[in-house]
Amino acid sequence: MKETISTGAMWNNAGKSGLALGCVSAAFMFISQAVSGMSSATLALTINFLLWIVKFAGCIWLMRLFMRRLADSYDGVTNASVMKFGMMTAFLSALIFSSVQLANMLFISQDLINAQYDEVMDTYRSMGMLDHNTMSVMENMRNFYPQIAFFTQLIYCFVYGTVLSAILSRNIPKNDPFANFKKSEDDQQI
Repeated sequence: MKETISTGAMWNNAGKSGLALGCVSAAFMFISQAVSGMSSATLALTINFLLWIVKFAGCIWLMRLFMRRLADSYDGVTNASVMKFGMMTAFLSALIFSSVQLANMLFISQDLINAQYDEVMDTYRSMGMLDHNTMSVMENMRNFYPQIAFFTQLIYCFVYGTVLSAILSRNIPKNDPFANFKKSEDDQQI
């Protein structure tokens, strides 16, 4: 007999699932960063696009897998509790990935991030898209960019995970629409 789902069990499973999803996303971030250093920009862009598709599909598959495991492991799991579990997983995964990204920007690949920021600023300058005041504000924002990126990524990943949880939880666990169907007396006689 399976045990009944509790909030503590949900947080425990969400922590493991969030860690797995966060680490997968972080690994893809570092792989994508390594590929970006290739000499052929077209090949790097193509490989990064393919990596993004694999990561996108893989994260959906992993979230579905974790949600199904929760539903199969405990009694009393409803669509609402699976949704709640998905939101917990999304938050913890987003927190882990955003933290790794912040550490990458501040310590691991600081030179690469600064070079990319300079390249974007040079592109805007050369195209004349922004006036001088806007350019100076963007230069002053450079010191706050890692924090802005952390919170932006945290919110984006959490919202994405919440929407994904809402979509996936509709069919996890599988509901039998005829479970409460009672046979009428005419059906029993036949």
